[in-house]
Order: sequence, then structure tokens, then C-alpha cells
Amino acid sequence: MELIKVLSVIVLSIVIGSILTGDIVARLKRINLRSQGSGNVGATNVFRSMGSLYGAIVLVGDALKGVIAVLLGRCFGEAFGIDLAVLSGLAVIIGHNWSIFAGFKGGKGIATSLGVIIALTPMSLLIVLPVWLLFFFVSGYVSLASIGAAVAYPISVFTFYSGNYYKCALALLLGILAIYRHRENIKRLLKGCENRILYKNRRSAEKE
Repeated sequence: MELIKVLSVIVLSIVIGSILTGDIVARLKRINLRSQGSGNVGATNVFRSMGSLYGAIVLVGDALKGVIAVLLGRCFGEAFGIDLAVLSGLAVIIGHNWSIFAGFKGGKGIATSLGVIIALTPMSLLIVLPVWLLFFFVSGYVSLASIGAAVAYPISVFTFYSGNYYKCALALLLGILAIYRHRENIKRLLKGCENRILYKNRRSAEKE
């Protein structure tokens, strides 16, 4: 029975994560999102390719997946002494990053991770959100802000949930996973050719 609970949570959470909001919105608009901008199906590329309204829809939709999966895991309780809400949080992000409905391709998991954080470790937002905002408004790069938040997340969980080893382990895994998914962005940042959302005009003026 415990094994069935674990498998059910993993499978259902991966299926939830695999439903890519960006792909759904792009198909409704008859746009091939993977040929636009960075080719990613996440909210940032949707914002860049289709506008702020659709970017916001994708952001909310992908975050909602994380919330739903954690609540699902919470309903299943525990198995083998493991908090299944933690397991579902990891599984839904894996499903989003490597969607079973998109040839095991997907997004970078930041919005879905946000949903997991909201439902599982909300106190950590007191550190993660200011870090993301600081990096974003100082640099203008969404990718750099996301990487900064990925580093801050384990620190925040160790700060507010130090007695919960499962949540701490999940936070460390999610931080590593987010940085791994941004490895191409890191290369572009180091080369100075990453796409900015803010300060594009200022950057051009500085070059002149």
C-alpha cells in the first residue's frame, strides 16, 4: 500500500508537470513557440514572443501546477516515513522540465518551482523573492535573477525549516536542478550575449 502511494504521487505529479502551459497558449495562438526567441516554453520566452498578458498566463499556469502537485502529495500523507508533498514537489518539476507530452523536453522549472515554494515552504519567499527582485532590477536579466533565487532557496529553507530534513533536501535538489537548467544562460551571461528584459536601451546607449 505504501509503495502504491509513492508511485501514484510520482506518476500523477509528473503528468501534472508535463502539461506545458506555454505549449497550450502557443497552440491556441497558432504560434510555434519553440521557433521563437530562446525556443523555451516558459513564461519569459512567452512574454518576449507573445506579450505580457500571455506571459502572465503561462507564469500563473505553471506555478499552479506546483501548488496542485504539492496539495496532491499532502492528501496522500506519508509513506515509508517520507512526506509525499515533498516528493510530489520534486516530481512535478521533473515533469515540467522533461515533459512526457513533449518528447521529454520542457521548461526550466522556475515558475513551477515558485508554485511548489508557495505551497510547501512559503516562509522561504521572505528571502527568495527579494533576491529575485534585486537581481532582476539591478541586472535586467530574468535568467540571472532565477539563478540568484535558486542559490537563495536552499539557504532560506535551511533558515526557516531547519528541522525538516526532507524539505531541506528538496530545496538543495531544486536549487541544483534550476542552475543546471540554466547552464546555457550562464554561458551566454559569461559571454555577454544573454537577452535582457530591462535596460535594453540603456545598454545600447552605453555601447555607443
